[in-house]
Amino acid sequence: MDNTKNTNKYIVLMIVAMLFWGFAWTAGKVAAEHSNAEVAAFWRYAISFMTIIPVIWYLKIPFKTDRIGFMYMLWAGILTSLFNYLFFAGLSHGQAGYGGTMVTSLSPIITSLFSILFFGTKTSPRQIIALSIGIFGALILLRVPYEGFAFLNLDSLYFLGCAVVWSMVTIITQKGTKRTNPIFYTFVVFGITTIINMLFALPHRPFDFGAYDAVFWWTILFIGVIPGTFSTALYFVSAGKVGAHRTGVFMFIVPVGAIVSSWVVYGETLALSTLIGCLMAFAAVMLFRLAPKL
Repeated sequence: MDNTKNTNKYIVLMIVAMLFWGFAWTAGKVAAEHSNAEVAAFWRYAISFMTIIPVIWYLKIPFKTDRIGFMYMLWAGILTSLFNYLFFAGLSHGQAGYGGTMVTSLSPIITSLFSILFFGTKTSPRQIIALSIGIFGALILLRVPYEGFAFLNLDSLYFLGCAVVWSMVTIITQKGTKRTNPIFYTFVVFGITTIINMLFALPHRPFDFGAYDAVFWWTILFIGVIPGTFSTALYFVSAGKVGAHRTGVFMFIVPVGAIVSSWVVYGETLALSTLIGCLMAFAAVMLFRLAPKL
């Protein structure tokens, strides 16, 4: 009974973490509107990097990895900095709800495809069917059946780039966290991301605090601390208790947070194509994970 209660507690924490990750899409759009993609990208991870230090100290996380582990962290940091820029650049052009839904839904599908194409991951017939459903869902999310290749515009292209880059980060992270503590891994990736994004933000005077209004600073503080450090720590702690096989399913709670918050703040409405595409991607991920491994 105690075990079940414990698991339920971590399931609730995982849901909270995912909802905050969803809220980050709308908050990110607010921050991008009150600054620019370069400055917002820098401060988002700078704040997360600084506020994850007390978490590492409190949990007594060991600072240990090997040379290969560090290389994984370096590449993850480089790619995360690119994702971070694409995130804010996309939000300055497109809708937060659509971006959050599209990236979260496409990333698991692209990750699976990359694993098969580049790492020779074996797949069962059921997994191939699951991927086919996922690809079709992705085409609907991109509105290809209705608008052709109209998604190749600034409203969607940045988000598509986010999904591809985050898939690469996911694959690297799966390998990198086997060589070190996941929270220490996150700390180093946050640090590398901060340094890279700072280099691109410097021409925009990121340390001129008076150049940006209070809305920007409060919003970027929220993104850095709550969806950044707090939700990431919750995710890693809860994932270990809930089980790795379940964590991918929780990612589909992120669009709920993105859609609801973007509707409240911006009055954005959910397109039917977005809903159908998201549900198909969710079904594909579930089917892929339940399929027997070869």
